[in-house]
Amino acid sequence: MRDGRPRIDARAAADRHARKLEQIAEQVRGFARAGRPVSFRKAAVSHQVPKLRDTTRADDKVDLTGLTEILELVPERRICVAEAGVTFDRLVDATLPHGLMPTVVPELRTITVGGAVAGCSIESGSFQYGGFHDSCVRYEVVTARGDVLEVTPDDADPDDRLLFQMLHGTFGTLGVLSALTFRLVPARPFVKVVYEKYRTIDEFQAGIRRHFDRRDIDFMDGFAHGPDCYVLNAGTFVDAAPYTNRYDWLKVYYQSTLARTEDYLRTKDYFFRYDRGVTNVHPRSMLGRLLLGKFVGSSEILGLAQRFPWLLPSKPEVTIDLFLPFSRVESFLRWFDGEFQFYPLWCVPYRRVRDYEWLAPSFYSGLADDLFLDVAVYGMKQRQGHNDYRVIEEKLLELGGLKTLISHNHFTEQEFWSVWNRAHFDRVKARTDPDNLFRNLYEKTLATGPAPGRPPAPAAPRAPERTAPPADLAHP
Repeated sequence: MRDGRPRIDARAAADRHARKLEQIAEQVRGFARAGRPVSFRKAAVSHQVPKLRDTTRADDKVDLTGLTEILELVPERRICVAEAGVTFDRLVDATLPHGLMPTVVPELRTITVGGAVAGCSIESGSFQYGGFHDSCVRYEVVTARGDVLEVTPDDADPDDRLLFQMLHGTFGTLGVLSALTFRLVPARPFVKVVYEKYRTIDEFQAGIRRHFDRRDIDFMDGFAHGPDCYVLNAGTFVDAAPYTNRYDWLKVYYQSTLARTEDYLRTKDYFFRYDRGVTNVHPRSMLGRLLLGKFVGSSEILGLAQRFPWLLPSKPEVTIDLFLPFSRVESFLRWFDGEFQFYPLWCVPYRRVRDYEWLAPSFYSGLADDLFLDVAVYGMKQRQGHNDYRVIEEKLLELGGLKTLISHNHFTEQEFWSVWNRAHFDRVKARTDPDNLFRNLYEKTLATGPAPGRPPAPAAPRAPERTAPPADLAHP
């Protein structure tokens, strides 16, 4: 460390990484010879929603627990190279002393950089930068045959370019993402947040559009607290603050957006203001937060759910992230209010940086929107006799939206591949995992069996229930 700024011995880190990489490749080759599907063991907790009956629990595991090192940080070029298991908590500890940050910092401390790519992480920087993956310029991948590939978005080989783009949103089904190179952007010590209050969806969307067009703030997210109560959280970097708040113990951030007009947070505290959950905060009560709030966060809840899956409820609460073209947000929210009357909803504007290769061409056909809104529904109890996940999926298909696959998904295979790009997935899969060691994307993320949205006929067979833990799980 020099001048209080951490420094990295890139050569020594590269040597250590090479040894770890060979060990991982050898493990994969051995599992490939055995011919059974495998999953991954990581140092950080998984941020996919745990399910009661998860067949991957019995899998052989590729041990990735060693991939937790930042390999190189070049402040002058605003570039970082990190192993896939580096958490954002550790990453910002390394970058902030240099006045730098990742373009997008997901809301939970233990989300990893590799998980952010595989699972489509977003946050309040997304109105400028899209997803964290949109800042990445190089991936290192271990294939199911144990080969190590390095790919960039500008490779001369079109198959390399496609592999690079398809690693986003495919949840480790195309290979082991072992290291990433990504861009950084300037950061300052504090964030000032102004809470803009609106009474209608139209006014709320107009506020989002105004900031999106002007680029006059650094961060933007918000809440629909009710059908006539919307708050837009407009954040701007500042060098000094008259006071600071933290939301890692007694105070709950989403509640503060109703009570306050403005706020100041240290930059790292701003990044992880939702670490105990976005709208489904645990512990729920003030007394629980007083006694346990400093020790129990989303990672601890997730860890318990993964260690003791039998404690999960038999009928999962709805934990879902929905990406809606901006022009269709009002239609969805009015329908949602009429169908469920559930609030608050977390709303995160997302810039259409590019048209992603993992989505089917039909998804973008005729779509003129330059902005999406991620609408996050966390902790909604399902109605008796309904599969409310499926009810929402049906509406998404009608409106031309999509959802991340971190939670409970009930698309038919035909519906699924009408949104996700099967031709591209199969083309990359044939190259990196021809024997399906890492499973097919539909197989890995979708529920089995029929799952009608409305009450089923008495004789209809039921799929095993998939369940959500009692905490917000926005991104992997």
